[in-house]
Amino acid sequence: MKSIRLLVFSGCILLGNGSCGVHSPLAHAPLPLPAGWKNAANFPVASPTRDLSRWWHRFEDPTLNRVIVDALHNSPDMASAAARIRESRARRNATAAALFPSLGSTAAAGASASQNDSGSSHSNSSYSGGLNASWEVDLFGKNHSALAAAAADLGATEENFHSVQATLASEIAIAYTNLRVAEAGLQVLHQTIKSREETSKLAAWRTQAGQADSLESSQALSSLEQARAAVPALEQTIAQTRNQLTLLSGKLPGSLDGLLASGKQTIPNPSRILAVGIPADTIRQRPDVRVAGYQLLAAAANSRAADAERFPSLNLTGSLGLNTLGSEKLFNPQSATVGIIAGISSPIFDAGRIQANIAAQTAVEAQTYQNYRTTVLTALSEVEDALIACRRTGERLEILERAAAAAREAAKLARQRYAAGVVDILTVLDTERALLGLESDLFTIRADRSTAYIQLYKALGGGWS
Repeated sequence: MKSIRLLVFSGCILLGNGSCGVHSPLAHAPLPLPAGWKNAANFPVASPTRDLSRWWHRFEDPTLNRVIVDALHNSPDMASAAARIRESRARRNATAAALFPSLGSTAAAGASASQNDSGSSHSNSSYSGGLNASWEVDLFGKNHSALAAAAADLGATEENFHSVQATLASEIAIAYTNLRVAEAGLQVLHQTIKSREETSKLAAWRTQAGQADSLESSQALSSLEQARAAVPALEQTIAQTRNQLTLLSGKLPGSLDGLLASGKQTIPNPSRILAVGIPADTIRQRPDVRVAGYQLLAAAANSRAADAERFPSLNLTGSLGLNTLGSEKLFNPQSATVGIIAGISSPIFDAGRIQANIAAQTAVEAQTYQNYRTTVLTALSEVEDALIACRRTGERLEILERAAAAAREAAKLARQRYAAGVVDILTVLDTERALLGLESDLFTIRADRSTAYIQLYKALGGGWS
């Protein structure tokens, strides 16, 4: 059993120097991790990073590759996540500005008139200008803690972009797999209809020749129409899945029809060789875990900022002014005035507001830590579930392939014997129904196996680089 510390993989390295001042018992608390995967038999244990960054290439389907790459460039979800990064970066920069002095300028001009005892009037003009500066000295790290929190928020937003990218790639791959399964099922259904049409014709001929009654002909026709009735449902699934792919890609319906109709139109077959690495690799690689880690760092920084409110603050203000009665003397050194004021303010009585804020932020930090723990445990569980699914679907696929091969042979023999008058129509129909059911199950388990590998790639943190 191993353990990791949150800041080992993200803190000072990913957040920069601002985050290195974040000290929290929760942020440094170790989390136990297993040394290896429980269900990783037959999977090599090596660093999976190279295999995971663009895992969809391992299916060796150029059409799938193009659909995913286009979606990563055109999806509104990706554009929205990128905009959130820009927003978070701007907020971080605004927070950083609080560490520096602020400088402002003022300028004014005025005139006044007066009359003396002799009745003559006299006018006076005045001019003034100046610079005002203020700076809050970060004596106890409140502003630096706020900057560390903003930097952590930016890191979480960037990792959320990666999470959206990984999720989008897996959703497209699963939808693409479902599309190919539906198309393959439609092809088999058309072959079944053709076979049942031949059986129905044969039954009709036997009835006309007096070798069978009309019941056989009606049964064969009923079986044929049942197969035909399944066609619209599959065609609906195909059309709707294509629409789903265009939606995920950020395009108009029908935009991908030409691309999807070209190239390989087979169910994506995953590579059997995949390095799964160790659990610590997954924790470092998964963007959702990294998001949760940054959120904990931000909460720890906010706790420090709230705690710093208990201490005094030092504010420096300064001014450089010019005052004169004539514009020609505006820049005369004798008209300059300089002032510097230092002020210290400290909380004396606030009815418990600061302590309440500290308690609230500490509770937020505790919640964020538990959320991080949950995210880590969920990541480990998802990988184990995907490994189990990969193994069991592979086993089921081998069994169903043997069963389907036997069913094809049985259906072929039944049709031959029915044509020879050895068996009745019910035997033929039963074997055809069994074959169609096994073919359908075979496509389903192939889809399940491909989906299991897609989920494994995602669970290991793949789909971004």
